Amino acid sequence: MCQCCCSNQTVVDPKNQQLEEVLKNYSGKKGALIPVLQEAQDIYGYLPEEVMVEIGNKLSLPVSKVYGVATFYAQFHLKPRGRNIIRICLGTACHVRGGTKILEKLEEILQIKDGETTQDLEFTLESVACIGACGLAPVIMINDDTHGRLTPDAVSKVIKQYQ
Repeated sequence: MCQCCCSNQTVVDPKNQQLEEVLKNYSGKKGALIPVLQEAQDIYGYLPEEVMVEIGNKLSLPVSKVYGVATFYAQFHLKPRGRNIIRICLGTACHVRGGTKILEKLEEILQIKDGETTQDLEFTLESVACIGACGLAPVIMINDDTHGRLTPDAVSKVIKQYQ
C-alpha cells in the first residue's frame, strides 16, 4: 500500500456503479428502455449524454433510439434540474387570475426564464397547463407543495421558504 499522499486507487463514481446495477437487472429483457431511463434519471437527476450512450450500448440499442425516447416523453430531462422544481400554472383559471404576473415575478426573482434552471441548481422554473387546483388560482407548486391565491408580492416570501 502506498504511504505517500497520492492515491493509487481508481476512484469509482457511485452513480456509475448504480447505473451498472440497473443495467445488469434489465439485461436481455424486452421493453427495458423506459424503466432503465427512469432509473438512470433517478440516479443522476437528468439524463447526461454519456449515460444515454452507455444505456444504448448495454441494451444493444442505437443511441438514436435511446435519445428519441428520452426526448419524446416529457418525464425525461436532458439538462441538470434544480433541487426545487417550481411549476407555475398557466391554465385558464390561473391565467385569468394573474398567473402570468406570478410567472414574471418568479423570473425576476430567480433571474431565469420559463424552462430554465438557476446556475446554483437550486430552482428550475416550468410553466404547466394545469395543476388541478383551480379554486386556489393563481397557483404554483414547489416540489410537492402547493401555494395558491398568490399575488406577485407574496411570491418572494414563498421562494424564501426554499432557500
